[in-house]
Amino acid sequence: MNPAWALLRLASPQLPIGGYSYSQGLEMAVENGRVNDSASARRWISDQLLLNLARFEAPVLLAHCRAAADGDWPRLAQLCEEHRASRETRELYQESRQMGYSLHQLLNGLPELDDTARSFLERLGEPHLALGWALAARAWHISADDAVAAWLWSWLENQLAVLMKTLPLGQQAAQRLTSELLPLLQQAQQDAHRIDPNHLGSAAFGLSLACMAHERQYSRLFRS
Repeated sequence: MNPAWALLRLASPQLPIGGYSYSQGLEMAVENGRVNDSASARRWISDQLLLNLARFEAPVLLAHCRAAADGDWPRLAQLCEEHRASRETRELYQESRQMGYSLHQLLNGLPELDDTARSFLERLGEPHLALGWALAARAWHISADDAVAAWLWSWLENQLAVLMKTLPLGQQAAQRLTSELLPLLQQAQQDAHRIDPNHLGSAAFGLSLACMAHERQYSRLFRS
């Protein structure tokens, strides 16, 4: 079977885990005027990619995927706890929890997940997104590198979808923005592989503040 099918399936916005319903603070950034056109949107997304995702989120997910592929269940359980503890705001915590729960339910209903991984998943009381993504990659025989690439792409695609709903940003403008951001997406993936595991971390204060403010935003399209 063509391995691209599994990769496209994992990265697809049709994966029923609700990723489209969260903006990760971007809706608030539009509300307060920090993001108001293509240039400011590019700056916001670029900073997220290189200062947050590349330094922490992507390498942590990569570690999850490698542990799941190797069947290193104690290591995977430890990573899951660290990932859960790293959610800086209630909004980010609930997003990861809800999407992880949905992915858990999806995997439980599919025949591809092996019994060992299924038993491990059942022992965890509250799987988050990184764990579910790693186990989906294991079930569908997707390499750890490709699984992280799929996650980065789905993150970027969702951010652009948020912009098209909250800004006067059309589909052609979104595609031009994609062309500008793809080299940075590649750089984020490469940085995630190069970073020393002992130096993982980011200080995305602007993102955290935007997420906290979004919880109290009067009118919004995206979940909090």
